[in-house]
Amino acid sequence: MIGCIIQARMGSSRLLNKVLMKIDENDSVLSSVIKQIQNCKLIEKIIVATTNKREDDLIRDYVTSVGIECFRGNALDLLTRYYRCAKKYSLSAIVRITSDCPLIDPTVVDTIVSNYKENSYEYVSNYFPRTYPIGMGVEIFSFKALEYAWKNATLPSEREHVSPFFNNQNQLRKFNVKHIPDLSYIRVTVDRIDDLKLIQLLVKKISARPILLTDILNVVRSEPELLTLNNYDRDEGYVKTLERDKKFLARQNKK
Repeated sequence: MIGCIIQARMGSSRLLNKVLMKIDENDSVLSSVIKQIQNCKLIEKIIVATTNKREDDLIRDYVTSVGIECFRGNALDLLTRYYRCAKKYSLSAIVRITSDCPLIDPTVVDTIVSNYKENSYEYVSNYFPRTYPIGMGVEIFSFKALEYAWKNATLPSEREHVSPFFNNQNQLRKFNVKHIPDLSYIRVTVDRIDDLKLIQLLVKKISARPILLTDILNVVRSEPELLTLNNYDRDEGYVKTLERDKKFLARQNKK
């Protein structure tokens, strides 16, 4: 079974409680992610994986109220959360989506999944290197590859972000889906309040549902000034984790 695990938590350090913030009168960031993914043709099951923290009871309550499975697990070790979730639901392949991407395009997701299904890859993504907009990131990996990562990943970045371990393994059969032209300068994820404001503007300007990448491009090409609303360091969270990697390796070298 191909399942989509959407990781979600309330405790974002840059924008607290962002996943339940409204993008319009009908949807929060998280509910939009779920609705977009429900339009995928190749996803057989959707699960939201949150943490065991009390603050994330709100996520559990919302998810279960709309008939979506909710898994709860480790707050810091996301790799373990994914592994235990995938094992519980007997997933043969896992699509990883983050809950801060309310405009994730279901046709982009299906493109990534199709590349995985039609070939003998163990891992397929669209951001090594990134050529899709930030907020359109998708990856799919086999349960076997996930289990291998869970057993062998040691760096904080590998446990917290999942993807770096796969990218660092040359023995895995991997493939990266590229978009031509490169659209990685566009940011449609929600890390800060400026991101949320841009998403809210885009949702107002686009009447079609689900919202597709082509819809977003039509808006930003006619109003390119919108992209100046959230122009800042795009990978600051990951950069912080890399600093923890350095400290971890330094401690290991002292042993």
